[in-house]
Order: sequence, then C-alpha cells, then structure tokens
Amino acid sequence: MTETVAEIVAAHRAGAMSPAQTVARTYQRIREHNDPAVFISLRDQREAQAEAEALSTTDASLLPLYGIPVAVKDNIDAAGLPTTAACPAFSYWPACDSTSVAKLRAAGAIVIGKTNLDQFATGLVGVRSPYGIPNNPMRGDLIPGGSSSGSAVAVSAGLVPLALGTDTAGSGRVPAMLNNVVGLKPSLGLISTSGVVPACRTLDCVSIFALSVDDAMTALAAMSAPDATDPYSRDRPLAAMSEFPARLRLGVPRDGQLIFFGDNASEHAYGDALQRWTALGATLVEFDLEPFYETARLLYDGPWVAERYLVIRDLLASSPEAIHPVTRDITIAGARISAADTFAALYRLRALRKTAEREFTDIDALVLPTAPTAYSTAQVLADPVELNSRLGTYTNFVNLLDLCGLALPAAIRPDDIPFGITLLAPAGQDAQLASIGRVFHADTKLTMGALGLPQPPLAAASPRLSGDEIAIAVVGAHLSGMALNGELKARGGRLLEAATTAPDYRLYALSTTPPKPGMLRVAAGTGTPIAVELWALPAASFGQFVAAIPPPLSIGTVRLADGRGIKGFLVEAVDVGGARDISSFGGWRAFMAEKMAI
Repeated sequence: MTETVAEIVAAHRAGAMSPAQTVARTYQRIREHNDPAVFISLRDQREAQAEAEALSTTDASLLPLYGIPVAVKDNIDAAGLPTTAACPAFSYWPACDSTSVAKLRAAGAIVIGKTNLDQFATGLVGVRSPYGIPNNPMRGDLIPGGSSSGSAVAVSAGLVPLALGTDTAGSGRVPAMLNNVVGLKPSLGLISTSGVVPACRTLDCVSIFALSVDDAMTALAAMSAPDATDPYSRDRPLAAMSEFPARLRLGVPRDGQLIFFGDNASEHAYGDALQRWTALGATLVEFDLEPFYETARLLYDGPWVAERYLVIRDLLASSPEAIHPVTRDITIAGARISAADTFAALYRLRALRKTAEREFTDIDALVLPTAPTAYSTAQVLADPVELNSRLGTYTNFVNLLDLCGLALPAAIRPDDIPFGITLLAPAGQDAQLASIGRVFHADTKLTMGALGLPQPPLAAASPRLSGDEIAIAVVGAHLSGMALNGELKARGGRLLEAATTAPDYRLYALSTTPPKPGMLRVAAGTGTPIAVELWALPAASFGQFVAAIPPPLSIGTVRLADGRGIKGFLVEAVDVGGARDISSFGGWRAFMAEKMAI
C-alpha cells in the first residue's frame, strides 16, 4: 500500500495506479473515516477526479506532486471553495488560488478540500471552531492540536499524504506532534502568503504536514519562490538536502531551564531523544533558553496581538457574537495597544534577536520539545487559555526571532500520547534542518501517523548541486564545527560531502587569528592527500564569500582524489615561509585535535 508522496508519485509514473484512482481512494477514505469536523468543505469528487484524469496529458516526470491529493487549511484561498477561517460570518469566495495553492496545482497536486482550524488561526488546541473538534486519530480523548487541526489529522489518518497549514506561533508544529506527523515551518517569506487570511501578517507563514521529511521538502521546493504580490516574500534560494554531517552540534537548554509542567513522561521522552541524537554522532552544547522565553512572552503580552485585531476589527464591531468567545477575548485586547508600546517591544525584540544570533555561532541547530506536554479535549475546554499558552512554550518565539523549524515525531509514550521534538535554526537553513531531521525520524523507526505502517527506507540524500549553487572546498576554520563555519551557513551554505585532495598539496599552520591553515599546491604526486569538505553556496553568496576572504588565503582550483576540480582555499608559496608544515596530520581537524590535547 503506497502512502507517502514519494511512493504515490512513483506508482503513478510507473502506471501501477492512476491519479484518478488515488483521488477516488482519498474520497472513499474520507467517507469511511466519518469525521465531519476534519474538513469544512470538500470539492465535488467528480470535479477532482476529472482534474486528476487531465494530468495524463502532461509529462509526469516534470510534476513532483503528480496526482497527489492535498488538503488546505481553510484560511488559505483555493479557487472554487469558500474561505471561512472557521468563522461563517467571515466567509467569502476567493477569485483565484492563493500563490501556495497555485504552485501546488502547477506541480501536479489535486486539492481535495479545506480543513478545520482554530478560528482565525488563533490557538494551539484545535477546539475553537464552530465546525466541531476533529478527532485525534492517535488517541480519541486527546486534543488534535491547532490551529491547523484538520490538516494534521487528515495526514495522520491517511486521508491525504500532504496538507497545508499556517504557522504564526506554533500552529504547524504542535498539531504535528499530537498527530505523530512531520510539521515543516519554513523560513518567513520562503512560501508566499498571498491569498492567506492573516493572523499576524508580519509573522505568518504557510506550513506543511507530511508523513516524512522528504515529502515535506518536496512540497516546500514546489512552493518556495519570491512573489511580487506578497510584500513579505523573500528571495531565498532553497538548497537541496545533503548527507548527515560528521560534526553536528545541537543546542540544548541549560540544566533547570526546561519546563514540562510536571509531565514526567514528556521529560523522559525528551531525554531519550537527546540520547538518540548523541548515538547518531551529534555533540550536545548547552545554551541559555531564557532570552527565547522572554521573546515568547512578547507575542501575546506585546503589540503583535494588535495584528490579530486588525484582521477582524470590523467583524468585532458589527457582529461580535459571530466570533468564538475565547478568540474574541484574546483579540479584542489588541485594540488597547499604543504606538509607544509597539516601539518599546520592537526595540526589545531587536536586542533579543542579536542575543539569539550569538547562540547560533557555535551550534548548528537547537533541539527542543515541540510542546512540553499534551492535554485532553475536556481539560482544554475547562481551562482554554492557560493550557493553550503552555503548549506554546517552545513555539511562540520562533517567528519573532526569524527562525525556521522542523517538528519531528520522537516517541509514543507509554500512555499512547505522541511526543515530538523540533529543530530550529536561523532563517535560510531549512534544507540543513531537513538533512539532519530525516535521519533522526528514520532512526526512531516509528510508524507513520496513525496508520501503523512502517516508514519507507530512507533514500540517500543527493550531494549534487542544485539551482545556481557553486561548490567550494574548505580545508580549515570553515570546516563543520570549526570557528568560521558559521560564515558559510549565514550565506545559505550546505555541506555536500567530505572529500580528500589528490596527493598534490602541503598543509601549513599560518600565524593568523583565528588559527588557519594554508594549503599549497606542489608538483603532482609529491604532496599529501588533505581532508577537505565540499560546501554548496548560492551563486550570489559565493561571490560575497570569496570577496570577504582575507590574505594570505585565496580561492583557486583544488584537485580531488577522484579527479574532480573544485574551487577551494589555497595559499601562495611566498606566504608559508616560516610556517609549520602540518601535512603529516592529513588535515586541519586532526592537527587542531592534537593541539588541543597538549
């Protein structure tokens, strides 16, 4: 039985199953699942099947989502279906697709329907909707999570293999954890928000739910592009995924900083996840979580709630009873925010962003619980605000700090409640998070969603260049885990592979700060093979990076052991006079390891 996007597309291309058959299966599953609270509206099945049949006239090899059924959160416009944002009084019929939906269709996806949500995307619980509460397929008494409740449930239950949500404060991550699926929260501006009902316009993004990281990245690649119709769109080239790095450094909070609200099972599951990372070869590095907590408090205690108020202020004035009472109480507070309050918060946020940037200078990503605990529907209905707030402990600060995130299933607790972790990194490092997250998810050997089916074998990540990327060979302080590696990552660099030069080089320890090596080309076969790493940089970033390289280093062509010629760091003979020849170490990392041991 094919379930993932990759498997379904392969079956369609091979002729083992047609897109129309897959669409028919989707509708049959929706009927059998029989939960009217998952979808707010569905397309007519005949219309969807006709669209699927029309794909037979296209070149399937050019469509990465060939015949894939997709569910769309009902605050994202899809032509032919109303957009309600889970508020009937707000409902309207869009004239065209949102940019994200249009790109999915162009990639071969078939929109099936619009999914339920916490009204106006305000909430992390999935119970604030007049269209009902979707049943969590993992455990019936558990909340589905929000605000993208219907989308997460649809993927977990196997109704569709791919769904769109939105994520302003955790709405694409908390429901992913509670439904045992992958939740990808991309860098802000990577996917256009044109045609999305805003929650907080400056912080919103379209998120992705899938059964695997690879599936989520396929969808992200189909949707990511600058959009002139969206003033918050950014031109961020999306890198391809790469192999798991040899020197991975993950940030974990200092002792005593994590909060689980007394949930020992979640605390234990997080500890187990860290042990899994260590077993995979990662080094855990402590960081100070307190500035992130302070940032999180700004989201609802600061001026950003005024953005939510702007969206529905007319409805609040004309028909306040049409708005869910919890949503109304939260949003109306935005009317009381002053300009002075706003600027004071913006100043503080700027300082907190600088603090966060410093934390990432020595680590590749943060690894945190997606949520500190989980609650039943009955518990949340009895205490709707406080428990919702707790669920955002590790999510509310992410978009304020301009980070990208990837929520991953980590364990099923003894009480059958799913637990998940989230990887976080500075904007632009989406592919890096996916490259390490896919390996972690596969290593858990968890079944997919609520389907009980095993994950398919993990495909090898391609080290090939994508788009306009240029490869560069680094030999010293820019190696992964070394002092200047952050310069590559800040420019969107990604690790392709570890490699070795031809035996045509000598390596010298230069008198620089920080310490750097100089690799000198000598007569062919008279030198030593030197360990290097190959990194990919977008063309524009490559030029900026090379221009910033200080003397005595320069960029030339480095010949690898397999005969390839790659741009890389070199030094001239005149600049190594008096420098120590460290060629016998075979690379800078081995030399620095011995130096540190002395």
